Amino acid sequence: MRSGETPVFRHTAIALLALLFAVPCSQLTAQTRDPSKSGYDNAPRATLLHVANVYVTPDSATPPITTIGVGHEVVVSDHNGPWVNVFVNVDRQDDPDPNSAPDFTDPVKPGSGPSSGWIRDKGIVSPATPHGDMLLFGAAAELESQAAQPHPPIDAAQSAHRLYARVVDYFPKSPLAPEAAFRAADIRWQLDRADISTLPSAHEQAAYLRPQIYEGELRWVMKNYPQSDVAARAAFDLLDNKLCGDWQGLPQCPEQETTLYLKYADQYRNGPKSAEALYDAAYRQGALVTMYNVQGNDRLAAGAAKNCQSIADELLHDYPKSDFAARAESIAFRVAQGIPITGSDRD
Repeated sequence: MRSGETPVFRHTAIALLALLFAVPCSQLTAQTRDPSKSGYDNAPRATLLHVANVYVTPDSATPPITTIGVGHEVVVSDHNGPWVNVFVNVDRQDDPDPNSAPDFTDPVKPGSGPSSGWIRDKGIVSPATPHGDMLLFGAAAELESQAAQPHPPIDAAQSAHRLYARVVDYFPKSPLAPEAAFRAADIRWQLDRADISTLPSAHEQAAYLRPQIYEGELRWVMKNYPQSDVAARAAFDLLDNKLCGDWQGLPQCPEQETTLYLKYADQYRNGPKSAEALYDAAYRQGALVTMYNVQGNDRLAAGAAKNCQSIADELLHDYPKSDFAARAESIAFRVAQGIPITGSDRD
């Protein structure tokens, strides 16, 4: 985990709004069809805010044949009172490299049942649903918050990923779309990153010796929302693929990583992650002082100590209200006092 890293899962009060509405599926008929499109792209698509049982007939007297997971997409084909007929398991495979990503499971799997069935007409959100972007975003944020708990619901993070992605897909012009796009990409990035960290290769010093985290979704965010805060946050995530797995007590990694973070902070000056990037650079320079001292290289140790103080002072000047400024100054003070930043600091 990066120094000073905050959990990917955030909690927001907007999530409560998702609990206030039960959206009738009859509103799906209000979707505007584009005559230039056909098939899937012109179908009455929708997604669910809850796990729904699927029945052969519009009657719950018999056991359900399968379930549809939160955020899974369906195509509505018919209505019958409080029931709707849907085609399930119709998500498009638009991941260019599915093998590079964690397994985003869905309760509906090929061969698990018929391709259509009946579900209750509740908790369904479509592109025609009033305030649908807020409902999807709120439900996703709530699941994301739950995923950060010690014992999260099964698939909470994956469901949040799907719902955030639906916000962008269904409501591309929504003011929530950029943030939703980043959160979807960030959740996937962090899950993939955690999965890769369990591999033996994760401890290799060189980044190219371990599997690379899938970058497609984050790069999509940067491409579609350039010069934005979400683009800057996506670029910060992408630095993970260039970091060493384990420094192994050698100065090469913190030297290279310092350059990466300083370059990022310069490119995204005053961005939402710039202060953290400068802190990460200051920390690595502080760690280098310890490494150079172990090697008996006083000249390089003195240079790293000077760099650490310089970066900390820059942080304090440019981001005086940031916690990272105070943390960097604390590191620089310890370095000046001859206290090791890595390893044991006991005399």
